[in-house]
Amino acid sequence: MNAEIDRADVAVIGAGVSGACIARTLARYHLDVVLLEAKTDVGFGVSKANSGIVHGGFHHDKRFLKSRLELAGNPQFDALKSELDIPFERNGILVVAMRVEEMKYLEALYRRGVANAVPGISMLSADRLRRMEPTVHPDAVGALHAPNGGIVEPYRLVFALVENAVANGVQLRTEFAVSASAPGRGERTVLHAADGRRVAARWVVNAAGLHADEVSTVLGAESFSISARKGQYYILDKNCAPKPTHVLFPVPTPISKGMLVTPTVEGTVLLGPSAEDVGDKTDVATTSRGLEHVLESSRTLVPGIREPDVISAYAGLRPALPSDDFLIEQSERNPAVIHVAGIQSPGLTAAPAIGGYVAEILEQAGCELVPRTDFEPTQRRAPELRNVPEQELDALLRRDPRYGEVVCRCEEVSEAEISDAIDRGHTTLDGIKFYSRAGMGRCQGGFCTYRILKLLSARTGKTIHELTKRGTESYVCTDTMHGVHAVRVQEADSPSAGDHPHTSAEGGPDDRA
Repeated sequence: MNAEIDRADVAVIGAGVSGACIARTLARYHLDVVLLEAKTDVGFGVSKANSGIVHGGFHHDKRFLKSRLELAGNPQFDALKSELDIPFERNGILVVAMRVEEMKYLEALYRRGVANAVPGISMLSADRLRRMEPTVHPDAVGALHAPNGGIVEPYRLVFALVENAVANGVQLRTEFAVSASAPGRGERTVLHAADGRRVAARWVVNAAGLHADEVSTVLGAESFSISARKGQYYILDKNCAPKPTHVLFPVPTPISKGMLVTPTVEGTVLLGPSAEDVGDKTDVATTSRGLEHVLESSRTLVPGIREPDVISAYAGLRPALPSDDFLIEQSERNPAVIHVAGIQSPGLTAAPAIGGYVAEILEQAGCELVPRTDFEPTQRRAPELRNVPEQELDALLRRDPRYGEVVCRCEEVSEAEISDAIDRGHTTLDGIKFYSRAGMGRCQGGFCTYRILKLLSARTGKTIHELTKRGTESYVCTDTMHGVHAVRVQEADSPSAGDHPHTSAEGGPDDRA
């Protein structure tokens, strides 16, 4: 028997950073909007392995759609930080030249940045570079500086966008993988999930990431092909030294912006990504060769990087089109469909502008956009123990004693924060990790995982062996005649266990810390 049909004006397929920005933008209008996500939680697709860089707008000229949206999206992050209380910092970008001949390429990037009206962009001499960033290689001959570049916590950005969209009326449906579509009544398209759920929408926005080409086929729209471009990363401990303060780029290659050294807003350092076109959209296995390349290349920028500071490794996939540009347009074959495909770097930076761009396309296509006067753009995070000033701790503990129970010692995450994450709908180990940072520290969940499972079990009513790492059969424990025992989770979207000494079952492709 078919389930009852949910009706909407607009269905957005894909709850990554692009889909989340689109849904929140559309929540500003008198529209019924539903956000459909195939995975157990939002941000579990391409967005989970994002570098978290807000790009400066100098890598591409304005003939590329991705460049125009990057330039429009970058300045919106200040408002997002203020409205959504997300971790974001404009720490600036340095593109470092190691040879004199590379300075010519930096000069070309500089001219492009000036043409793109990138604020404050400048060329640095070797001496000025070392004064600004002492960790950089002593042989560096100069750099390009873009002070408008920055870093953001990509998980919390997606969570905050979706939470705010839902608070403003957007319906969220997780584990809704669109498996079929059919014409419905009143010029609606009926979207079918494998479990029988159905959504009927007048307009469908296809922001399905790596699978946007497959979803387009299901919707009877254009045929195009998305390839997966794999990037491998290392994560360094918060106490690593040396620790750069800027995002450090090498001179880019034809297929990649190069191997970066990136400080994160939470204090760790990210090395990578590599760039390798792979045929398998589930291939996020890390390899010894790939990770060695990440380490060696990163040391050309910061020679003091030490392997003992590595706490985790992971790989992510970026959705690439043959044009190497974004595809955001109304479908000609099925005019009810708006394509949002090929959103790779600088997709996160462009995402706020993508939301507005899609709204314009919908309006031009005939979707009536009447602004709401009651849209509420602001929300605040619950207190985080590690960020509470010492003079405010006593009052916080009196208000909620659970802040005195530290679950994750590495990241100073309390029971109150874990419970808040669960209450907000994050009921997997990875969902808890991304929302609260519990398990992202030096021990990578070695001490806190069992306590998190106990809290999840108590608050969800599930037994521990029913709980998962990231949903869909990724069970963390199994029942045996001898009791409940932890098992190593090894899925198609997990790194190769044992392939590298810093890859563990507690880690994963999405364990950016």
